[in-house]
Amino acid sequence: MSHLISQDPEIHAAIEREVHRQNYGLELIASENFVSRSVMQAQGSVFTNKYAEGLPGRRYYGGCEFTDVAEDLARSRAKELFQCDWVNVQPHSGASANAAVYLSCLKPGDTFLGLDLAHGGHLTHGSPVNFSGIWFQATYYGVNEDGRIDMDRVRDKAKSINPKLISIGASAYSRDFDYEAFRAIADEIGALLWMDMAHPAGLIAAGLLNDPLPHAHIVTTTTHKTLRGPRGGMVLIGNDFENPFGKVAPKSGRVRNMSELLDSAVFPGMQGGPLVHVIAAKAVAFKEALQPEFVEYARQVQKNAAVMAQSFLSRGYDVVSGGTDNHLVLVDLRSKNITGRDAERALQAAHITVNKNMVPFDDKSPFVTSGIRLGTAAVTTRGFEEADIEEVVMLIDRVLNAPTNESTQHKVKNEVYALCENHPLYDFVIA
Repeated sequence: MSHLISQDPEIHAAIEREVHRQNYGLELIASENFVSRSVMQAQGSVFTNKYAEGLPGRRYYGGCEFTDVAEDLARSRAKELFQCDWVNVQPHSGASANAAVYLSCLKPGDTFLGLDLAHGGHLTHGSPVNFSGIWFQATYYGVNEDGRIDMDRVRDKAKSINPKLISIGASAYSRDFDYEAFRAIADEIGALLWMDMAHPAGLIAAGLLNDPLPHAHIVTTTTHKTLRGPRGGMVLIGNDFENPFGKVAPKSGRVRNMSELLDSAVFPGMQGGPLVHVIAAKAVAFKEALQPEFVEYARQVQKNAAVMAQSFLSRGYDVVSGGTDNHLVLVDLRSKNITGRDAERALQAAHITVNKNMVPFDDKSPFVTSGIRLGTAAVTTRGFEEADIEEVVMLIDRVLNAPTNESTQHKVKNEVYALCENHPLYDFVIA
């Protein structure tokens, strides 16, 4: 980075400190992961210079012949990875991918049904502070006292409100989904079914969780998290179908397929030029995810999460739903007399990064919360296995048992440093 250090030493210094933070801290935020050096190199390539509005072969700009190669590779690899008919790899984020679904399937004021954010849902699934809850009539299903979704209650809610769209997916739900049951409900009331698989996408690609693509009409995802690619989004359809809204193609008058509506919703509906450098990095990540080594990685993510949940339970913590099926563990701290906010701060001082998170039936605000959310995708990338995860939970427990004790935090920080040195992440120094 010789050019950067001479031209902008302040930014260079921030990057250098971030490299150190990632190398010598425990990254347990469930929505984060570490990309390979190949993904980083693709994302940092000269593709960042290129405008490429439109789709391969149908661009609004010239000079896109090599851009088309990169995007076609990303699309074909994503189709192979998820065994689907159609994919759009251009969304800048999971939120913009989700926005394309709303734009394609709903009109302002239409009703949809999604998982309550307070019960593990996602901001873009109807939160009143998000566009999804501002522009549309959001209604919610939740979890039972056991922390699991009750499909009978979902059916009752869907039949009572008759939404045009039902969404599945979550940011803090640790169990798998019954897509067949969701589809049966959607078919019963004549709704479209959409799955946002942003969190478990890598585990789904590896065949370790139920596959939504045979059941959901539309699937969206981020490309980071368990998929271990660059930060971005994607929209997929398992089997393309004629859109149910009767929308026709401008010239031919034929009824357009759902994929065509979604393509138009991504561009020009929701965003302008795609980020070609990110699309190139997505292609690299999808190729990595098609390798047998990725399946082994995903399997270890799942094993590590199960061990983490059990380790918390054995130390007297309340784990929402009693465990996990995926990469995520949601811990209710009310029995430990500490808030999620205070837990996050105490652990940060020990170089353990988690995020405060609401738990079902929380009695505290989203700015305080009663829980913390943890995930095993990032630490598994750097080689952590079951014994390491048990040590991690032990370190967390020590901090949370003395959340204001700076001496404990300092000692744990040194142990975290040693643990990370045994599992090096990036073997380069920014210089």
